[in-house]
Amino acid sequence: MKRAALLVIYCLAASQALAADEDLIDFYANKPLRLTVGSSAGGGTDIVARLLARHMGRYMPGKPAVIVVNQPGGGGLVGANRIANNAARDGTEFATMERAIPQLALMGDANVHFDPLALTWLGSLSSYRNDAFMLLVNADHPARNVADLRSDQLKTRLGASQQGSTNLTFALIARDILGLKVQPISGYAGTAKISLAMTAHEVDGQLMGIVSIQASQRHLWESKSVRPLVQFARRTRHPALPDVPTGQELVKDEASRALLEFAELPFFMAQSFVAPPGIPTERAKALRNAFLRMTQDDEYRTEAQKFDIDDSPVGHEEIEQLLKQAKNTPKPVIEAFRQLIAR
Repeated sequence: MKRAALLVIYCLAASQALAADEDLIDFYANKPLRLTVGSSAGGGTDIVARLLARHMGRYMPGKPAVIVVNQPGGGGLVGANRIANNAARDGTEFATMERAIPQLALMGDANVHFDPLALTWLGSLSSYRNDAFMLLVNADHPARNVADLRSDQLKTRLGASQQGSTNLTFALIARDILGLKVQPISGYAGTAKISLAMTAHEVDGQLMGIVSIQASQRHLWESKSVRPLVQFARRTRHPALPDVPTGQELVKDEASRALLEFAELPFFMAQSFVAPPGIPTERAKALRNAFLRMTQDDEYRTEAQKFDIDDSPVGHEEIEQLLKQAKNTPKPVIEAFRQLIAR
């Protein structure tokens, strides 16, 4: 009798699951997914989004097309605010999320009109697991290791972009949190311009990722024309940099460690995708499953490799955990970080 009852329950559950799948197929079959990109066409975020758009639909119920819509503005804030507040909440829209925006939200930035933990996160194509954000100098610079950067006899000029840029933020962290004798020089239009300034010895170094330098300036890396001295956005040393200390190894106290952990948050969700809050549970699950299954697709991975896209995906649970940890950062630490990046 028990077996018969269990069989009935199993059949009923299977029938309900099949009906749910059919409902999803019917819903998505003739509805294209809108993917909003918060930057202009042709940029790095746009390239990543269009790659995803070519592949993710195959793993959705009903195999809908994914249509990319660019909505630049505010460094991605315009698109992020739209997906959080004005996009359809029926499971037909999702968006890219510039990596620093959730951090701005947790800092209480008045221009961010949403709680990042309320959003429907799909995942990130990059968790920075295969990368490291390096403080590097010219190979002919006198500093041979991080100890040399603490010497009062040596001033190391680090090229950086505008206020709020990642390379300037971490140059300031190197100076003010780690106590290194570096001098940030901002105003350069990107890493390529800074590399030219390094070649001309206008500056001595800069901060950039391994993947970035291999993708855009591989000759500098392979010829060992640059020397990494510190690596950020790493909980352990990168296998390619076994003798280079992490920022976490160099912090002096727990308050500094907490600030650095908060500063490094964006790296671990570097290429995130998110849907509006409050979409139906089964459709949220379908989007999340399609995202993760796509990241294991050989065709997608082959194309991603051509674009030098870091292949270290994570799902929504990892992002939500990161955000919860960051939200628990003490307010004085967040305020110290706010003051740091405002310099």
